[in-house]
Amino acid sequence: MDNYTMTKIVATLGPASSTKEKIRELFKAGVTMFRLNSSHGDVEMHKQNLSYIREIEAEEKTLIPVLLDLQGPKIRIGNLPQSIEIHKGDILKFRHQPEITGDILPVDYKGMADDVTPGEMIMIDDGKIQLEVKKVEDRVIFAEVLTDGLLKQRKGINIPGSQGSLDVLTERDLKFVEFAAHTDIDYLGLSFVREASDIVKLRDLLHKHGNHTARIISKIEKPQAVNNIDAIIEVSDGIMVARGDLGIEISNEKVPIVQKTIIRKANAKRKVVIVATQMLDSMIENPIPTRAETSDVANAILDGTDAIMLSGETAAGAYPVEAVAMMKKIADNVLESSFMRKNKFPRKMIEEEKDSQAMAIGMSIADMTRKMPVKAVIALTGSGFTASMLAEGKLSVPIFACCPDKHVCRNIKLFRGVYPIPLDYEASIDKKSLLALDEFLINKLGLAKDDFVLITGSVPELLVGGTNFIKIHKVGLLKQD
Repeated sequence: MDNYTMTKIVATLGPASSTKEKIRELFKAGVTMFRLNSSHGDVEMHKQNLSYIREIEAEEKTLIPVLLDLQGPKIRIGNLPQSIEIHKGDILKFRHQPEITGDILPVDYKGMADDVTPGEMIMIDDGKIQLEVKKVEDRVIFAEVLTDGLLKQRKGINIPGSQGSLDVLTERDLKFVEFAAHTDIDYLGLSFVREASDIVKLRDLLHKHGNHTARIISKIEKPQAVNNIDAIIEVSDGIMVARGDLGIEISNEKVPIVQKTIIRKANAKRKVVIVATQMLDSMIENPIPTRAETSDVANAILDGTDAIMLSGETAAGAYPVEAVAMMKKIADNVLESSFMRKNKFPRKMIEEEKDSQAMAIGMSIADMTRKMPVKAVIALTGSGFTASMLAEGKLSVPIFACCPDKHVCRNIKLFRGVYPIPLDYEASIDKKSLLALDEFLINKLGLAKDDFVLITGSVPELLVGGTNFIKIHKVGLLKQD
């Protein structure tokens, strides 16, 4: 049985959550989509987790989208025999090598010595450890520690401001793209996007593998991506505001405004948008979040995000199920507020939407849901266009999207307020279809006789982007012949 959450929750799988039982618990607590993080583990591990998800999907008679997050050109500390306590003033040495040798620490990027210059900053573990480059000799980087900390293996390294020479798709990524292309993966997350051509490159690669259904979510983590955001949104299927690396690359104080700007732009283009990183970070170790974290989650929803994501909280935390449940509580509370009911279609979307007919219908439906006792909107959709368009109106009632394509159903499930209903027949608004719809609304969704719903879509057939009608439907009014 599905869980109907308006704002969607994405949960990352990891050591704390990689059993079938725990994945099911997370789903039942409110997870919409699971994230497989290719930065950790091998293909076989992620294949096993994907298998668990698909088994649960069948057993629970639902649809569960899956995101495979590509590591991208992320620089990391190599393997260490144990964590190292470091202190301000220490000089650390780094070189591209698989393991620690003497006092030289390993990094997994062979070009790092070429990309840094004296005076540049090096940030480790999302900025928890800060260093300043002093010199580079014989491919060894000498850097002075500016903050005390505990250096752990496989933690990420950022060099703010550096263009870097790494390709957006690494050799490791190519293996995972091949895996995703030939399995039932719904979304690929492309890390460290810089320009629109990065997305085009990945899409071409998927097509070469014969995959035309997987969608691409561009992760905004670099200043170049912020500068090129309009072009990136245009060619992406979704956007993730990945605040961890982004905060290091552009500085933390700029992130809130960038987040709001990106969400608005993605909404206006009907593209799924996810806000991620440190949303309930304290729940990695504690059973309740901080007040600042709950405010952060709430504000992301009020900004217009479709989905909110948990990373370490569910991958490695002590309270993964509790973190999901808390995220859902916050989201539900926001959605019941007067602030959310005032949300409308983005002005830019109204002005730029090419299908003015569909836009007029969408605006009318949004207005009707505010003025009538409407319990739900039923969208008959073939491509997902109608559902995605309605989602950006931030309706106060659920959108049940009836669609014959399983892949489309999974993809549109990530949109705010959209709940896909897979069909094995051609949807229509004839009497027979409406009687079947009534049965579904009453028996499966718990609506009552005499409840009002709005039905929209395209007739006589499910056209791509062909939304052309609204029907006010009273549940249970039709009589059997």
